[in-house]
Amino acid sequence: MRPFNNLGLQKENNFCYYFLRFNVSLGGATIKRIAVFTSGGDAPGMNAAIRAVVRAGIYNGLEVLGIQRGYQGMINGEAVNMQLRSVSNILKAGGTILKTSRCIEFETPEGRDKAARYLNSQGIDGLAAIGGNGTMTGLIEFQRHWDGKVIALPGTIDNDIYGTDYTIGFHTAVETAMDAIDKIKDTAAAHERIFIVEVMGRDAGFIALDVGIGGGAETLLIPEIDFDMQQCTTAILEGKEKGKTSSIIIVAEGSKLGGAHDIAVKIKKMCDIECRVVVVGHVQRGGSPVLYDRILASKLGVFAVEMLLGGVTGVMAGEVNNKCTLTPLKDAVYKKKPVDPYKLSVFSILSI
Repeated sequence: MRPFNNLGLQKENNFCYYFLRFNVSLGGATIKRIAVFTSGGDAPGMNAAIRAVVRAGIYNGLEVLGIQRGYQGMINGEAVNMQLRSVSNILKAGGTILKTSRCIEFETPEGRDKAARYLNSQGIDGLAAIGGNGTMTGLIEFQRHWDGKVIALPGTIDNDIYGTDYTIGFHTAVETAMDAIDKIKDTAAAHERIFIVEVMGRDAGFIALDVGIGGGAETLLIPEIDFDMQQCTTAILEGKEKGKTSSIIIVAEGSKLGGAHDIAVKIKKMCDIECRVVVVGHVQRGGSPVLYDRILASKLGVFAVEMLLGGVTGVMAGEVNNKCTLTPLKDAVYKKKPVDPYKLSVFSILSI
């Protein structure tokens, strides 16, 4: 392994800490060739993560391959050699240069065996997977079929992965949604209307909570909170009594009361108030990543390569309190990450 840098800085030796705290698996096999791929829903910053894995691998004397189209490409044998110039000028690009897909065949033992045979045929020793819950679930299962080292990087706008404060793509998605809400709020005030804005978050309300606070919303509906329609309509009517002429209701797509259109129909039926609906949708996944996502992806990509070289496997690379950490894949997938209760309190106080 090459030295940490050329500036005389000493690299902090946290390896024993990771081993003791997270009980990660270690192996003695030498890593010479690694592959990187993206899978599942795309997230801004995935390209920055790819770039970091490729360049960190080459920096450390490794051969690096890029597998196209996620697990499907692994089964189909779609790997390409990655060089330094392969990842030039991709930091600012949304999406993923390696493409992504959802692969039904990989959910079968036969499909995973086929993928393992391909990796072995290419002499791949380590695998860096960039994706969310589904990607990591696939990686857990794949360890039963392939003996190489595996590590995941959390790439999803939902920020719902346990073991990291933030996921790659979350901050960009929030900024995209925030920009839309700011514009909608102008229209709501001008026309004295109520707008229901639906943001992404099928199983988690992290995006909704942040934009709810940042956008000055009056009501927040997220999967983590039990909130009935009576409470929702009461909040609207109380707002009118206080002199509010417009308001914003933020809804995560996985709200227990339904999506924005469902809620608008229920409000109309219960208190005869017309609400306008805006679904921000997949635009939250696209666009140039903000600085935070570029830096997070870069740090985790380099860290993932270093951990693979150290013999670590079966873990996710994340960041907690501004420090790179490791979390067993099973914990990352199956432990529930809660929304910040203090943020919920802040929203409640400021939305009066």
